[in-house]
Amino acid sequence: MAAFDSALTAARAQFAITISFHIVLAALTIGLANFLMALEALWLWRRQTIYLDVYRYWLKVFALTVAVGTASGLILEYQFGLNWSRLSTQAGDILGPLMFYEVLAAFFLEAGFLGIMLFGMKKVGPRLHFFATCAVAMGSLLSAFWILSANSWMHTPAGYAIGADGRFIAQDWWAIIFNPSFPYRFAHMTLAAFLGTATLLAGVSAWQLLRAPQNPRARLVWSMALWAIAVLTPVQIVAGDLHGLHSLHVQPQKIAAIEGSWTRPNEGAGEPLRLFALPDMTERRNHWELAIARVGSLYLRHDLSSTIAALDEFPPQDIPPVPTVFFAFRVMVGLGLLMLGQGVASLVLRWRHRLYATRWMYRWCVGMTLAGFLAMLSGWTVTEVGRQPFTVYGLSRTADSLSAVSREQVVGATWTILAFYLVIFGVGLWVLLRVLREPPHEGEPGPQPTLADETGES
Repeated sequence: MAAFDSALTAARAQFAITISFHIVLAALTIGLANFLMALEALWLWRRQTIYLDVYRYWLKVFALTVAVGTASGLILEYQFGLNWSRLSTQAGDILGPLMFYEVLAAFFLEAGFLGIMLFGMKKVGPRLHFFATCAVAMGSLLSAFWILSANSWMHTPAGYAIGADGRFIAQDWWAIIFNPSFPYRFAHMTLAAFLGTATLLAGVSAWQLLRAPQNPRARLVWSMALWAIAVLTPVQIVAGDLHGLHSLHVQPQKIAAIEGSWTRPNEGAGEPLRLFALPDMTERRNHWELAIARVGSLYLRHDLSSTIAALDEFPPQDIPPVPTVFFAFRVMVGLGLLMLGQGVASLVLRWRHRLYATRWMYRWCVGMTLAGFLAMLSGWTVTEVGRQPFTVYGLSRTADSLSAVSREQVVGATWTILAFYLVIFGVGLWVLLRVLREPPHEGEPGPQPTLADETGES
């Protein structure tokens, strides 16, 4: 904490720590809720108890994720009032209702049906129970909808006016909610949540299969997770490309930081792909640069000759921290390519009928267990650090959004939060590992339907 030489730096670090913990749990909640919905739908359709056994097994993990995620999310809400009160005052008329809708329309929907999902199958019957599972899954997606709408508005503000006191005033709620970057951000983040969950499921089930290769329920989870990775990773690459093209128009200095482009190449020379470099903010250039000519233009402009605005074309005070954005983007892309390879390898092994007989594939999946969530955190770092030095892009600087707090106050609160997280996440991780150390078995404990419901008899 000694490196935090100002209240602003300390407050930003505190928010980065808390959001990094919470966003993984929120994404896992979204992914698991939809995975459980698919499992219960398959059980109702095929009436095979293997789907119900797997549902009951992962429902325990889902309940744990919701409990820990709710605890971590409360801290984020307090930070807006404690550390960022000037932002809350300036943009509260817009951000406040969006956050309220997230609680009213999403969290209450999710929390209201969670009890039925956990304990109500024998009381309400399988079809109404499936409706509750769908409601929880929909609530998780609605929660992401409203949170990402608020976050996207801060990146591409629209539908507002600025009052005489400098506050943002809502004028067009449709333009605010569906602001220019929202569709790209919502698609990209939702796919990231699904992929993060899929790599986790694939890794856990592969680890279980290394110990019990014939377990049919672990095989089912592994197969479903690999199908999700194989199908969704190419879709995510397309969504990311569209998101990048849009960001090139609305946040050009972020893209320049991603590319480590300090000076625009000569006309017609194209933008290089910088595989590696050490960006230097002081000297405003790269050290040890390794680049491939023109390839950057291929994914940035979809040709081989165009260039992008370079960092020296923007005021120095408006440039984000280039090294952080530069390396975080490459971590995200590298992990994405590994997931693409994972999906392709699984398809090849299926075609050769060797998917369950290839132990190196199991080990690969175990090694990739957290890859989806690490890629998501890297992408979130690119998004949020790349927006700096603004909170509301181009209109409100981060330094002007800070509360009147001291560095010592923020650092002390950060240590308290870390202690709280150590307890909450430590206990949660201990329970999670106890659940996952054994694969799902026949007759897995959990919500049980009546015999008539299970067989389809009336």
